[in-house]
Amino acid sequence: MPVTPDPPVEAWHALPAAQQPDWPDASALREVVTELRAVPPLVFAGECDQLRRRLAAVARGEAFMLQGGDCAETFGSLTADQISSKLKTLLQMAIVLSYAGSVPVVKVGRIAGQYAKPRSSATETRDGLTLPAYRGDAVNALEFTARDRTPDPRRLKRMYDASSATLNLVRAFMAGGYGGLRQLHSWNQDFVRTSPAGQGYEALAREIDNALNFMTACGSEPDERLTNEFYASHEALLLDYEWALTRVDSRTGGLYDTSAHMVWIGERTRRADGAHIAFAADIRNPIGVKLGPSTTPREAVELVERLDPDREPGRLTFISRMGARQVRDLLPELVEKVTSAGAQVVWVCDPMHGNTFTTTSGHKTRRFDDVLDEVKGFFEVHTSLGSYPGGIHVELTGDDVTECVGGGEEILIDQLHQRYETACDPRLNRSQSLDLAFLTAEVHRTWAARIRPEASVSGAR
Repeated sequence: MPVTPDPPVEAWHALPAAQQPDWPDASALREVVTELRAVPPLVFAGECDQLRRRLAAVARGEAFMLQGGDCAETFGSLTADQISSKLKTLLQMAIVLSYAGSVPVVKVGRIAGQYAKPRSSATETRDGLTLPAYRGDAVNALEFTARDRTPDPRRLKRMYDASSATLNLVRAFMAGGYGGLRQLHSWNQDFVRTSPAGQGYEALAREIDNALNFMTACGSEPDERLTNEFYASHEALLLDYEWALTRVDSRTGGLYDTSAHMVWIGERTRRADGAHIAFAADIRNPIGVKLGPSTTPREAVELVERLDPDREPGRLTFISRMGARQVRDLLPELVEKVTSAGAQVVWVCDPMHGNTFTTTSGHKTRRFDDVLDEVKGFFEVHTSLGSYPGGIHVELTGDDVTECVGGGEEILIDQLHQRYETACDPRLNRSQSLDLAFLTAEVHRTWAARIRPEASVSGAR
């Protein structure tokens, strides 16, 4: 995909754009955007089209989507070990979900671009000093000084460089067989054998082992091309950056945001008449939209009309983030109205954002039980409506952090400080992530037994 003239911007430039930094140097911003217009794309249009086809299978109920990664990537965490451990955790989760649900799992990382975060307040005050809020490493630094918190557009180029390095490493891992099913299964067996929580999943681990052996005996090994597919996504928050990496596809003349295979619009920027939705409507990437508890059925249908007017399966993913206490009450009407509008969207559950609270020590955290309960509620809603629960969207890390409480290897509130390393919101650690995968697999299996009794583990791919 060669560099082409700038795509048209009038569609969104004149519209209100929420959550944009107050860049102090407009000329420096223009210089960086001009430089980014000339860099190679991070992903290619054909890869985005492939992901759209995979998500179309999810929308039809033929696959399951796993989307996960850091709340906010940081330039300081760009190490091979941290990237590989995060990738390994996602791949381990995927094999569990695939064999329990008897469907392929589409693997999408919150990776190689998740460097910007929306904030509830534009400023932060400490000890009488008020400074700009931390908006992610793409904008400013976490340290609480005037110099560090001043938005710096040169960080957008650092974001591009970091994303490029991450994608190169991920592609090298996957091309080298990192996603091989037997290797992943051996890692899961280690988790089951050594973790007190993991021992509860021994039966499912044996079923996966038997299924792999059966497939080998029948000469029907899984298609490693699908196994080794991995896609990158992030929130399309900073419109100057996203537009700078938007290219015209020479094959079709369509616009693609080449910063990621898939981008999503967040709860704070999903206004149907706003700049973010207008930008997303113009590009051909698969698009996600976060739907929080304030979303009305009318707003959801309006988003369908703006982003998926042709009702194309795989184009639009709705990521619900209702909270465990509200998902059963608020999600059904959204699903009903969207379905009645003729849309075949991918429905994904984000069980993280609606379940955040702050402890007396000042740590933002989430209870693992609440995370799991929202997943259960999500499946219950879709079971009652006859619609398809298409996936989960999780903030996680492969590191042994102490940011969320609970889980099989239980973390207590008074232990949060021990390895609380997130730059923004709390993440599940590797053990908690695998706990969630096995427990979600059980929920998915229960759903399949009621809705699709013909499904079996031996039929998984």
